[in-house]
Amino acid sequence: MQASPTSNKPLSGIRIVDFTRFFAGPYCAQLLGDLGADVVKIESPVTGDPLRQQGPPFHHGNGITYYATNRNKRSVTVDLQSAGGQELARALCMKADVVLENFRPRVMKRFKLDYESLSRERSSLIYASISGFGPDGPDADQGAFDLTIQALGGYMSITGDRDGAPIKLGTSAFDMLAGMNCQSAILAALLQRAVTGHGQKIETSLLESEVAFLANAALEFLITGNEPQKWGSEHAQQVPYKAFRTADGWAVIAAGFQNLYEAFVNILGRPDLASDPRFSTMSGRVTNREPLYAILDAEVLRFATAEIIAALEEARVPCAPVNNMEQVFAHRQVQHRQLRRELRHPAYGAVPTLGPAARYSAFEVTDGWTAPPLVGEHTDGVLKDWLGYGDERIGRLREEKII
Repeated sequence: MQASPTSNKPLSGIRIVDFTRFFAGPYCAQLLGDLGADVVKIESPVTGDPLRQQGPPFHHGNGITYYATNRNKRSVTVDLQSAGGQELARALCMKADVVLENFRPRVMKRFKLDYESLSRERSSLIYASISGFGPDGPDADQGAFDLTIQALGGYMSITGDRDGAPIKLGTSAFDMLAGMNCQSAILAALLQRAVTGHGQKIETSLLESEVAFLANAALEFLITGNEPQKWGSEHAQQVPYKAFRTADGWAVIAAGFQNLYEAFVNILGRPDLASDPRFSTMSGRVTNREPLYAILDAEVLRFATAEIIAALEEARVPCAPVNNMEQVFAHRQVQHRQLRRELRHPAYGAVPTLGPAARYSAFEVTDGWTAPPLVGEHTDGVLKDWLGYGDERIGRLREEKII
């Protein structure tokens, strides 16, 4: 028998029941599926994950974001509002290594699918919950979106132009970060289970992921008591370090350290700026950033983006053009590392996907990747594979509108 393309991956043989929807949870499950896990996505009959309806734009009837978070999964429809659906979901959980959910606290307990209920029967089960604010505390029952968490958790207070309006990051960054944190926690729990034989419960949230990600900005406040400021593309402790307008676009230039600064001003034809006592040291440049940037902005504006980038790269000064999406995927290094991939589906054909952020010498992580599924596409197959159900029993479940 020929080996499956996922059989040499680290999570091959690991079964995951994915009750999540929207963004953070599905993204976590997708990352686990990338590594070879058999991820079964539980969806409501007919409508499926609400993310399928988010749009426009749509692609073959699904919202675009659905395709960003649901490759390498099998879709099973289950009516969790019915007793029969809850019984079926429980049976699947009893065959799983990992259960992943992102309902509000107490929803899974109402379905009798909470960790305490399941782990009494399956002590090796790893149960991961992602929520907006965490499973307990005064705000546990509040809903959350990435936007509200960016505001509440402080990120918007440090993002945007100086003296400008608060700005959110350009993607649902903390949905993805919560998913990544949950994925790494699941991998740690699987590693510990290999030693102890016991599962455990994992809890993370958008809020905790966001606050932990404040990193040095948080430490600046906790140590000094000073509120970090919005700096746009600038750096609080390095100058010059920001996005500069060019004659035909934008370029970021990071030339705060002395050798880089001197190379930069030489390229501009302004070696005098290196000896000017206001700007000759990094601390001086930080203190006098306004007059220095007034000079540098005008000088950089004389150059086309490609021209200034080529000169800076030759001098080994860190820099980059500010690319749009078309330019990103036309970039030689992005193409070389195959960060644009394509998956094929028997019903809707080709769909693009992003390549992996990490590569492995022991296996090709993209082998066997599958396109995001149709609603309920794999219901029959999973019930046969995992539970040994026959066609007649599956037919009855469908007649009873359980699946």
